Amino acid sequence: MEKNNFFQSQQVQDFNKSIEKFHLGPLWHAIPDLMHHEPEPQTIAYLWKWETLYAKLMEAKDIFTPDRGGERRAIYLQNPGLKNREPWGWASTTQTLYAAVQLILPGETAPSHRHTQSALRFITEGEGAYSIVQGERIFMEEGDFLTTPQGLWHGHSHTGEVPMIWMDCLDIPFIYGIGGTFFEPYPEKIEPPSVPDNYTAKRYAGGMVRPISDRKPKVAPLASYKWSLTQQALDGLSEFEPDEYDGFAVEYMNPSTAQTSHPNIASWMQKLPTGFVGKAHRHTSASIYHVFKGSGYSVINGVKFEWSQGDYFVVPNWAWHEHVNTSNADAYLFSCSDLPIMEKFNLQRDEAYEENNGTQTITDTFIPLLP
Repeated sequence: MEKNNFFQSQQVQDFNKSIEKFHLGPLWHAIPDLMHHEPEPQTIAYLWKWETLYAKLMEAKDIFTPDRGGERRAIYLQNPGLKNREPWGWASTTQTLYAAVQLILPGETAPSHRHTQSALRFITEGEGAYSIVQGERIFMEEGDFLTTPQGLWHGHSHTGEVPMIWMDCLDIPFIYGIGGTFFEPYPEKIEPPSVPDNYTAKRYAGGMVRPISDRKPKVAPLASYKWSLTQQALDGLSEFEPDEYDGFAVEYMNPSTAQTSHPNIASWMQKLPTGFVGKAHRHTSASIYHVFKGSGYSVINGVKFEWSQGDYFVVPNWAWHEHVNTSNADAYLFSCSDLPIMEKFNLQRDEAYEENNGTQTITDTFIPLLP
């Protein structure tokens, strides 16, 4: 009897059924689903238009406040490939990361809390609001990158005059999946300041030279990475040849450890110069992108995803992808990925696309949903 016919035989099917009541399972039946020849992510490539996100945030502001309907007015990016994966897939942007857009209005306060998930924020619009992290009020400006490593008290408040919007990214699905979730509200509404405003950013006003006290590893020696210094770093790279896949890219890092700013999340800012046409590659880490400035498109597994300022899109793990800048100015892409997780487990692999001079053939174009 052939192998496949044997596994489909009545004798095997009856035996498989007979062990179910003992909460046992047949490995010979499960191997094809458990042991893929290469990653087959349930995350799918997807793009959310800024017009849709902004319209829904403006609707939400009249319904939800930090005092009514939850501590945070945030709308998360639900990956269609994961929303039916229980119990945590309904709040996942990739299989390991959660991303959302959050809005806070003048006069509002989102209470302090802490949890075992690491969080980051990329500021996209507005001014006048601050996060308070472990007693430091961090006033936010467009293009700033903020860190909130696991276990630190953090809350938000707005003393300005215009709405403030930012991107959140946390490792919620990963921490939930391994059973490590803890959450604790602050005893009072919001933690009071215990150090001067923008304390850590002032300590690093000179860029990537560190105070000697930070030679010993700290969880968050730098809580806010200012856009002006990030752009300065990218401009300094621009006299050289760009990376053939990612253009000019810099990584936000913990200056006391030289590791990623978050233990489970890598964060990059990329500049794609005018006319940049990237080559395709793939890797086992999955990425969430925010288009900070510019317009262009990315080809993901042969599908063209056209993006413009404010949009978000996902590149699943082990998906071929390449980026193209079609605007008449530099394009800036902020991204976060689970690269540190893959590296910790020795799972990170990279592969270049060898066909067609390194570029994919476009077989389809993604059509986004609009309000």
